[in-house]
Amino acid sequence: IHEWWGLNDHIRAVAAEYAKQGYIALAVDLYGEPPATTPDGARALMSSMDPVVATRKLQSSVEFLRGHKDSTGKVGSVGWCFGGGWSLNTALATDIDAAVIYYGNVNKTPEQVATLNAPIMGHFGTLDKNINKEMVDGFERSLRIAGKTDYEFFWYDADHAFANPTGGRYDGEDAMLAWNRTMAFFDEHLS
Repeated sequence: IHEWWGLNDHIRAVAAEYAKQGYIALAVDLYGEPPATTPDGARALMSSMDPVVATRKLQSSVEFLRGHKDSTGKVGSVGWCFGGGWSLNTALATDIDAAVIYYGNVNKTPEQVATLNAPIMGHFGTLDKNINKEMVDGFERSLRIAGKTDYEFFWYDADHAFANPTGGRYDGEDAMLAWNRTMAFFDEHLS
């Protein structure tokens, strides 16, 4: 699930890489608009998105993938930044088998995570000022209060968007480590 920029060539390339790894990959477009190229444009796209429509689109995407003729019936989600939060939302709104969050908004109450059944993996940067330790610690408290135990969070000495090679905060070493951890997680839960 794409960053706040929208479905751009970078996210399409990541989906293609998942397909090379043997997954049926679907790059979801939550905006239905051309991707933004400036922060103001991305902010406008993000603020104009209807969360109810986005949730329905993700539910339909999960149904499509689960019913695909080549599917094992297992579905996972992965998203970055804005899409990281929506990867979590997908796990809350559907019965997927695994969800990965790359530095996405995880500000959720115990009541909001009550519907979570999927194992969760999170990748976060210690230098990120918005998706920070305080937010992630609060999310972890909410998970524990709700009785959820199947999650694992990793911290990298990196900033927000450290896994995006098209941005200025890219950290190749941490991005590769997060990728390898994600692949192992999906291999475990989606094979």
